[in-house]
Amino acid sequence: MTADVWLPIPPDEIEGLPEGPAYRHWDGQETYPADPADCAFYVVPYMKPSGIGVRPLPEMRSVQVVQTLSAGIDHVEPGLKHLPAGVRLCNARGVHEASTAELTLALILASLRGIPDFVRAQDRGEWLGGFRPALADRTVLIVGYGSIGAAIEDRLVPFEVAPVVRVARSARTTERGPVHPLTELPALLPRADVVILSTPLTEATRGLVDAEFLARMKDGALLVNVARGPVVDTKALLAELESGRLTAALDVTDPEPLPPGHPLWHAPGIVVSPHAGGPTSAFLPRAKRLLVGQLSRFVNREPLRNVILTTGA
Repeated sequence: MTADVWLPIPPDEIEGLPEGPAYRHWDGQETYPADPADCAFYVVPYMKPSGIGVRPLPEMRSVQVVQTLSAGIDHVEPGLKHLPAGVRLCNARGVHEASTAELTLALILASLRGIPDFVRAQDRGEWLGGFRPALADRTVLIVGYGSIGAAIEDRLVPFEVAPVVRVARSARTTERGPVHPLTELPALLPRADVVILSTPLTEATRGLVDAEFLARMKDGALLVNVARGPVVDTKALLAELESGRLTAALDVTDPEPLPPGHPLWHAPGIVVSPHAGGPTSAFLPRAKRLLVGQLSRFVNREPLRNVILTTGA
């Protein structure tokens, strides 16, 4: 087959790409590498400012596949209305689970054990002793139990948490136990010492963590957000942080990037990382393997993996 494939990684740096397509390198530059109308398989540039990845979509009249290199697809959804019917949108399931789960554990431990306080004390040359909360024996609630949520639980197990409670859009049973539906959250929240958000951003989850959600969390609980910033009502969270009732560890914020002077920077009991869950040394090898696999299936007209939706369906 002959078709243009747009890649955000130079094609000569990806071993094993199938023969046939014309590979074009585009990572969000102002100038396109070719006519977007000829693109059949579009890989969206990764970690670019809002709007860049969707910019060529209105001109992609022949596109058949849009592949993200992120687990979430919310940054691409605004451009889907410009696409013809039948375009498959695929996400990067399998690429980010390990790195995001690692960071989740790092944020939990840093917050509970007071690592930021230790670093600041080191800068002052101060020995900051005292008791700190442990992760062991804590009840952990994971809201959003997809592949990333499951990877987080994999890494929680050695820390002797008791127990892990799982919540997703709908109820189901896993090898590790039941997954509760979102409708049961009000009853589950008061039990949790640590609440982890790893849900996709959808209309159902936007603003999910509002004042009522936070009020149901137990005193002293930790909220960890590795999902998307708008899942949390920032104003409501600030009120709880400033009261000292809750603490938080956020890899994503609303707004994002968090601007200088924003009150979240200096709220008590908070740890902020700059959306660092995905971009690690693990990303590039896994992203390349994903692309080789997906493009091999595309060229050979085999079913693609990670299809989230099909336009016009």
